[in-house]
Amino acid sequence: MPSLKRKEKTDELPNYPPPLTSRIPTKRVTRGLILTSLICCLFLLLRYSGLGQPRFQYNYISIPIRAEKFPPKSIIPLPRRRAKKLPKIQHEPVPETPQEKSIRESRLKEVRDAFLHSWKGYKDQAWAQDELRPIAGGYKTPFCGWAATMVDSLDTLWIMGLKDEFELALGELRNVDFTHKVGCNINLFETTIRHLGGFLSAYDLSGGKYVILVEKAVELAEVLYTAFDTPNRMPTPHFMWSATDPDARDHSASSSIVLAVLGSLSLEFTRLSQITGNDKYFDGIQKIMNELEKWQDNTVLPGMWPAMVDSARYNHSVLLGSPYVGGEEQYTLGALADSTYEYLPKQYMLLGGQMKSYRTMYEKFVKVAKEYLFFRPMTVGDEDILISGNIDIAAGGEPRLSPDLQHLTCFTGGMLAIAGKIFNRPEDVIDGGKLTDGCVWAYRNTVTGIMPETFTAVPCANRTSCTWDSQKWLKAVDPYAEEALTRQRIEVERLSPGFANVRDARYLLRPEAIESVFIMHRITNNPYWRESGWNMFKAIQAHTLTPLAHSAINDVMKGAPEQVDEMESFWLAETLKYFYLLFSENDVVSLDNYVLNTEAHPLRRPK
Repeated sequence: MPSLKRKEKTDELPNYPPPLTSRIPTKRVTRGLILTSLICCLFLLLRYSGLGQPRFQYNYISIPIRAEKFPPKSIIPLPRRRAKKLPKIQHEPVPETPQEKSIRESRLKEVRDAFLHSWKGYKDQAWAQDELRPIAGGYKTPFCGWAATMVDSLDTLWIMGLKDEFELALGELRNVDFTHKVGCNINLFETTIRHLGGFLSAYDLSGGKYVILVEKAVELAEVLYTAFDTPNRMPTPHFMWSATDPDARDHSASSSIVLAVLGSLSLEFTRLSQITGNDKYFDGIQKIMNELEKWQDNTVLPGMWPAMVDSARYNHSVLLGSPYVGGEEQYTLGALADSTYEYLPKQYMLLGGQMKSYRTMYEKFVKVAKEYLFFRPMTVGDEDILISGNIDIAAGGEPRLSPDLQHLTCFTGGMLAIAGKIFNRPEDVIDGGKLTDGCVWAYRNTVTGIMPETFTAVPCANRTSCTWDSQKWLKAVDPYAEEALTRQRIEVERLSPGFANVRDARYLLRPEAIESVFIMHRITNNPYWRESGWNMFKAIQAHTLTPLAHSAINDVMKGAPEQVDEMESFWLAETLKYFYLLFSENDVVSLDNYVLNTEAHPLRRPK
């Protein structure tokens, strides 16, 4: 691979004239003041226009692995103006008492110890492999054997101050070869958010000290970029990789692609363009986002996009459409769609506010979500909380709410709160808190203290008042059965009050709820969020701990759930990182300095 060369700064601070004395004639004083003013103006112009300063730390044009069959006709350049000054996200620091500090630091240590326990299991049983089997030992390789857990954990190691472990992982990283892998089925979305995001985040957090992180990021990105080599430049979501087999080159856009795949590549490829100075990565994702923007007002539910998309359209004014023309579509902030919406305000921040389209797309979709998806669930305590459900609708039909809460949807509260701060929308911060509290309620409302993967709530008639009604709950559980049979079903299925059905009772070590709790704490500094997060951590620790690491569990509605031999890399990359940041000092990975991708990898915001 060609070496990366650092650019040198060439501009210097202006030389100000020496101080004036009272013995200098008035005219000379005037001329000196004018000259000084001109120099200051020139300095400010250079500073805030970005002229005269190197944009990126590297100027690197990679050599493609192979020639493209469908090269882009033009390249959309990365915005290169000075970043706008955006409103601050985080609350001002609040002094803590010695007792508060002692409690916070003891909790921080417990989270760190939990990470070290799982990390040791990974090192001992699955080093440099994708995933550890936390019960039986050994490993799984769902991501081409490219050391997913190790790469995904790099920035967590750095944040937790585990430098020796970080450098040990970097040493092993030299043995990971992305280019020459043969017979590997690449998941574009997962590999981008976990591996590419992991490299870039570790690079940013470590201050650019380790060049190997950029080298490996570019090596992988060149493999991933081949997914864009389609006639309409819309990427293929899964593809068999081979650097030598010519038949492996025939990529095509998908006629049924998950929305989240299309819209969740932007942060990682944009940050790579910012670091390397190579616009092609940004161009790849921006062409997708331009098509989503054109389509946004013309979907069956204008303002949002359906969970499944036909991206294989050619010679159309809009290259995206519905794969179910005339049929029913789902609109959701949960599985299949989530991070496309999450990335809209985050991409706006990463681009320094230079592309208004991302704010516009956010404001359009959130208006629709508030009208159709967000609802207040009926709870015993009449809590003022919100849940984001799903909408099913066919062309010309009426939207039908499915009042299901997925654990994946729990990122929504944090997203609204951050967007509310940077876009000056205080009502979004309030709704973000209510959505986050809806997930906290779901954790509290089970015997294990852990929220299930998916459950059905009982929607209130409105968002202003909703007193508990046992008969309404019973009818939501089963609208046709007699009351005695419904009560028996509630007992057998161990349904908590307010849960009408538990569609998936598993807990997969997911991070979305603690993600939003962390964000709400950083925005409000309200002790409620740290206490809520601590209760969540203790519950998860109690039920997922194994002799080797931590595992998923099969049923959070049971007092003693069975453990499942799975530990995805996001347990170390996201879940424990968010718990750790919740109890860290607020300047550790400040939300005013970093934007976190959907795998919790912090990417440095431009200044």
